[in-house]
Amino acid sequence: MKNMMLIIVLLLSVSVDGFAQTAEEKGYAIQAEVNRRDNGFVDSMHEAYMTLRSAQGEESTRLFIVKTLEVESDGDKEIGVFQSPADVRGTAVLTHSHGLEPDDQWLYLPSLKRVKRISTVNKSGPFVGSEFAFEDIASWELEKYTYKYLRDEMLGENDTFVVENTPAYEYSGYTRQVEWIDKTIYQPRRIDFYDRKNELLKTLTFSDYELHIDRFWKAGKLVMTNHQNGKSTELLRKNYKFRNGFSDRDFSVDALRNIR
Repeated sequence: MKNMMLIIVLLLSVSVDGFAQTAEEKGYAIQAEVNRRDNGFVDSMHEAYMTLRSAQGEESTRLFIVKTLEVESDGDKEIGVFQSPADVRGTAVLTHSHGLEPDDQWLYLPSLKRVKRISTVNKSGPFVGSEFAFEDIASWELEKYTYKYLRDEMLGENDTFVVENTPAYEYSGYTRQVEWIDKTIYQPRRIDFYDRKNELLKTLTFSDYELHIDRFWKAGKLVMTNHQNGKSTELLRKNYKFRNGFSDRDFSVDALRNIR
């Protein structure tokens, strides 16, 4: 499937007999190149420091460990386990991402010692009180959206493509997203999220990119700002490790139940 995607990208990237790409074809080609550059990492693990800020400036910080497994011909599998503070320690979220099919997500609550499946129609709910929704933490998959190239634009010092992403899957909390993609590294610099009323809801910014194993660019800092409630969530990602030898059983519901 991924080889077929690459062939489509190459076809869309070239104007044939003088016919220019449509905005939809160019948007798809740009995002397919983003997807191509992200493929092949096998698995990864990193620390994530999440700081929640209220509209009044009050802060609380959480630490969790994130493990990811790349899946051929499907979305990635990911598990995040909270380490601190004490009131959330042991809480874990397991995500099996898909394309147009609904993502599978489960939440483990240590206080109840049980696993709760997250409803397909409730993915727009906040992830552990943050400004990230459960929908936001699933892996981005090319088939999840339709695309439209809007323009080229300088974003600060970064030359970017601006692409509109429209969810192609059911039950999204967003009508559309507008994304600024760095032309040099083909990674996002900013995403604006529009709610079901097509009003600007949130903005996610990406910075502090680092190159890992000579191929994969990862943002070290993400900030999600909610324009409607004044809250924000900062996410710092540190100490990436790749190709750890993870397998499917490390991302099963049974594995989630056995977290300590």
